[in-house]
Amino acid sequence: MFGWEFPPHIAGGLGTACEGIVKGLAANGVESIFVMPSASGDEDQSATRIINASDVAVDTVSTSVEEYLDKVKFIHIGTNMVPYLDPQEFHDVVEAERRRQVKDFRISYGQKYKFSGKYGANLMEEVARYAMVGGTIALQHKDEFDVIHAHDWLTYYAGIAAKELTGKPLVVHVHATSFDRGSVDNIDTRVFAIEQKGMLTADKVVAVSDLTRNTCINRYGVPPEKVVTVHNAVDFSGRENLSVERGVKEKVVTFLGRITFQKGPEYFIEAAAKVLKRTKNVRFVMAGSGDMMNRAIRQAARHGISDRFHFTGFLRGVDVQKMFALSDVYVMPSISEPFGISPLEAMRTNVPSIISKQSGAAEVLRYAFKTDFWDIDAMADDIYALLNYPALASFAAKQGFDEVNNLKWTGAAAKLKKVYESLIS
Repeated sequence: MFGWEFPPHIAGGLGTACEGIVKGLAANGVESIFVMPSASGDEDQSATRIINASDVAVDTVSTSVEEYLDKVKFIHIGTNMVPYLDPQEFHDVVEAERRRQVKDFRISYGQKYKFSGKYGANLMEEVARYAMVGGTIALQHKDEFDVIHAHDWLTYYAGIAAKELTGKPLVVHVHATSFDRGSVDNIDTRVFAIEQKGMLTADKVVAVSDLTRNTCINRYGVPPEKVVTVHNAVDFSGRENLSVERGVKEKVVTFLGRITFQKGPEYFIEAAAKVLKRTKNVRFVMAGSGDMMNRAIRQAARHGISDRFHFTGFLRGVDVQKMFALSDVYVMPSISEPFGISPLEAMRTNVPSIISKQSGAAEVLRYAFKTDFWDIDAMADDIYALLNYPALASFAAKQGFDEVNNLKWTGAAAKLKKVYESLIS
């Protein structure tokens, strides 16, 4: 299994999902080796064996560098999009780039590469190098696994390299697509190309929702029979006895996630402004960080609600659980959300939740309130109702808790096990 992050060091829901999946697989009798670019050593390895790619030298891939690069030539992400060149000049530029890459790879052949494991400026380089190291690791352990499982686009090239070099079947797990991270007209074409290559090369594609499955089929051209939906779940272990002391007497409404376009933070702020015109007995919290943070702060200030609106910055681990425990209502107003684990975590903490209809979680949650992300009037009405009608809030909390209690990773992993078995039978 190739991943990019694993708790406790996470930047979003991907690492949390990976942990849930390997624990669920272990409960279903499936052993896993989890490869990540940069492990810290304090990850929970009770359900999986973690290999730190930063500890592995690229030295067993092939007898010849050229032979190896020919097999996995797709991993090289060069500057091939050069404008204003005639065909011959373009060929010369591409060929020079290919020779440079072989030369550079010779220099680093047999060397270890220290991955950051982050999402920084050299991300594409790390993705390409991770594929090289992933191929090495797959060859080193080829007698220990039956199936390759790659999570999200960052690891697809590593999964493809492992498949090319070992001949083992590949499953790619689509947790999000380029169309979830930006508008349809403003996607990163490099990422799209990697996603499409991964999906088309894979033997099976696992989507986290029917919403995402349809995107794989309609936007990426993946044959429908190749794409399987396996909804995400929530981990109930070790979080039941959390108690927190509330420092304010007002009710608390929480947004928790990246403060970025996809998550719809501006709609949350607009709904908050409408609620605060009807009642003052409430505070709103935006927990997270992202590229729209400053814009969100200015938006709250323009509405004159800054005294009732709080920004916590990025939260992780137990602080996330404390935030849910302090909340009376949770809101996920995402513009596009492949699944969305956070409302499951909120409902597990007995917090009534409002989610956008444009989320995969809406497919499995009957007892979450659902609105269109853009319908701030409906969102404000639902928030106001849950704050002011205790019987409604109590009903939503109890039914929601019971509902998510049945959405366990063991069930999701059982479906994944069937996918694996179909590939090796």
